[in-house]
Amino acid sequence: MTENEKRIEQALEQKDWSEIKSKDSWQIFKIMAEFVEGFETLARIGPCVSIFGSARTEPHNPHYKLAEDIAYKLSMNGFGIITGGGPGIMEAANKGARLANGKSVGLNIDLPFEQKSNPYIDMDKLINFDYFFVRKLMFTKYAQGFVVLPGGFGTMDELFEALTLIQTGKVARFPIVLVEKEYWSGLLDWLKKTMQEENKNINPADLDLFRLVDTADEAVGHITSFYSKYSIKPNF
Repeated sequence: MTENEKRIEQALEQKDWSEIKSKDSWQIFKIMAEFVEGFETLARIGPCVSIFGSARTEPHNPHYKLAEDIAYKLSMNGFGIITGGGPGIMEAANKGARLANGKSVGLNIDLPFEQKSNPYIDMDKLINFDYFFVRKLMFTKYAQGFVVLPGGFGTMDELFEALTLIQTGKVARFPIVLVEKEYWSGLLDWLKKTMQEENKNINPADLDLFRLVDTADEAVGHITSFYSKYSIKPNF
């Protein structure tokens, strides 16, 4: 435990709220520093696609190879690849970008378990974050598309954040591709039958905010087709 953490713990025990508030105020500067580093690094890269999926996916899993192929083909079409910087699907996507000599970006997060940056990220494009909300902003602000492969809570968080921002008009619409129909079918059935039809909590058009595919060519084709109609530009 650091000296600063010891002071905060002691302040909690003594209910010294002035010490706690001081800590919160100084935290703002650390948050600002993460925003600045992210903005300055990513603004120079150009059009990118963010690829999401489980950090637990092993290289022998078919989803790993699928992510690698998607990233490779997107890179060959001129897109940089942004991932969460860790293992699994993220590693596969960065690997695909590297094999295509494309831009390979990693937005790593400091976690007490499971994640360290993978070796396929361009070292000048690796950014380490402490705050999930800053990292998630970078995924959206500098991506011209999302490709979402099978994953867990973090993958769902990133997917629904993007859908919410587009649905509410907070960002310009961009293509979102869900890869692996069998994996996503149960969720999509629930969205359509329970959320939309039975409870009217979303509109039918909201289900058109994403595309469901099975192959790398389908995923890449949807994104390139979208930008054959709309010019590629930063999403801000």
